[in-house]
Amino acid sequence: MIDGHGDDIYSYEGIRMNFSSNIYAHANLSELEAHLCRHMNVIRSYPEPSPHSLEAMIAHEYGIDADEVLVTSGATDAIYLIAQAFRDRRTFYVYQPTFSEYEEACRMYGYEERPDAALCWLCNPNNPTGRVVQEDVVIEASAAHEFLVVDQSYEDYTMCRMPGPADMLCPNNIIQIHSMTKQYGVPGLRIGYITASAGIIRFLRQPYRPWAVNALAVEAGKWLLANRVRIIPNLAAYLNETHRLQEKLNVLEGITVFDTQTNFFLCTIHPHTAAELKEDLARQHGILIRDASNFRGLTPHHFRIATQSPEENDALVDAIKQYLCRP
Repeated sequence: MIDGHGDDIYSYEGIRMNFSSNIYAHANLSELEAHLCRHMNVIRSYPEPSPHSLEAMIAHEYGIDADEVLVTSGATDAIYLIAQAFRDRRTFYVYQPTFSEYEEACRMYGYEERPDAALCWLCNPNNPTGRVVQEDVVIEASAAHEFLVVDQSYEDYTMCRMPGPADMLCPNNIIQIHSMTKQYGVPGLRIGYITASAGIIRFLRQPYRPWAVNALAVEAGKWLLANRVRIIPNLAAYLNETHRLQEKLNVLEGITVFDTQTNFFLCTIHPHTAAELKEDLARQHGILIRDASNFRGLTPHHFRIATQSPEENDALVDAIKQYLCRP
């Protein structure tokens, strides 16, 4: 379950640099914080049972109908809602290695795993590999299953063209998950949404919990959309820094770096394990990385890194170099 995931900064003291979370860590959220401080009175009333006002704004942004959008309390809430709604389909398949909650959610509701499953899950861009699947491959995958769920939580972290909701309404068996949490760097607020055909959205509303999204999250979501906030000032430069970091790591003996099309990427370390490296970096340097060994299909030697500032990236490289040089 979720306890095995990264960004476990709460487990350590003195963490100064966090490479474990894929979310951009240097966003200036001061204007959002000030706006929420001015609107704290929203906590005195119940939020909308279903946040239709935010759904309407999202629909307008994409040029689709409001009944093709369903806002959830983060992307993970969307995952479990979808698994619950389609539980009578009984079979699932997940493209691996990837985020474990797709499989966890399906097993919670009694699914069996089969390659020809009714409900298929695809993370795009994929966590933890950072790789992007092109639109024609997505369409091909949708033809092989009754329903295809495409989690596009990291769609704002790549220069690759990502198919939007309007692109995926036909065929009408594709369900897209989106994450305002990641898009705007607000993981504590928990804001996600699903886009799909109106028929699928109606179906997903049947098990939807009333007041699933809190009033502050709705207020924040509407403000972020209205102000067209972009938390990464220059995505191309940020991804260039990712490439520079990869090059610096790849020359270290014992480290292998894998290609990515996002701000995060996989590495392996030999002969040490990722868990050993993680503990050393955290305890000795206040640096947190993601031990990726619990991703299905990966090994105890895999770890994941998300690019930070140039100064932080250089500090990470130096810390790993020191670890590798110890007898």
